[in-house]
Amino acid sequence: MCVSQSAHPVRGGGLRGALAYVGAAIVVVWAIVALAAPVLAPFDPNALLSPFATPDETYWLGTDHLGRDILSRVIWGARTVLTYAPIAAFCAYVLGVSAGLAAGYFKGWVDEGLSFVANTVLAFPVLVLYILVITTIGASGVNIVLAVTFASAPGIMRIVRALVLDLRNRGYVAAAETRGEPLWWILFVEILPNARGPLVVDACLRLGYVIITIGVLGFLGLGLPPPDPDWGGMINESR
Repeated sequence: MCVSQSAHPVRGGGLRGALAYVGAAIVVVWAIVALAAPVLAPFDPNALLSPFATPDETYWLGTDHLGRDILSRVIWGARTVLTYAPIAAFCAYVLGVSAGLAAGYFKGWVDEGLSFVANTVLAFPVLVLYILVITTIGASGVNIVLAVTFASAPGIMRIVRALVLDLRNRGYVAAAETRGEPLWWILFVEILPNARGPLVVDACLRLGYVIITIGVLGFLGLGLPPPDPDWGGMINESR
């Protein structure tokens, strides 16, 4: 006697789905805070008010040693982080993806040269590399973007290179080459879209790492110069 099975499979991953929604909600909330900073912040983030004020109905989080409202600086700091972090991650991806496509597709001396540069950069401890770059070119928003791009692009390049080395031997790439498609078409239409899965995952993780990196640099005094609100710098000042 046959026992019929349910036509509806048991769905798994409920916890992962819930965590994804929670994470997305947190990101959306902070994005709204960053966009609405001029409206939400009760004071100018650099206004000198009452030093060392304790939290009350006027200063919800108190003030710092210069009398600046901490809540206002936290809100404006969100705008700072959520402005520079995506820009830095995007620049790192433009450089890393371009280098990875070239290394994986052309191979030979192109691959060897780009891989040598990437491996040389990756040989340095990340924090030491950031300190070297920032202390050399100076601390500013633009230089933070340059430092993050310089330190992050080699890792992205290695991921893209590995994907391209596999994809370049697929039939659809050979067919495009046989049709005489231009190089840009083969790289950006035939190969890159088929590598998007791992790259999307890495991009999401890397954006979080960049946000943490900007905070760490601010804590070490290598972030945005005063008096711009910087989460890492605020933590350092409050020690």
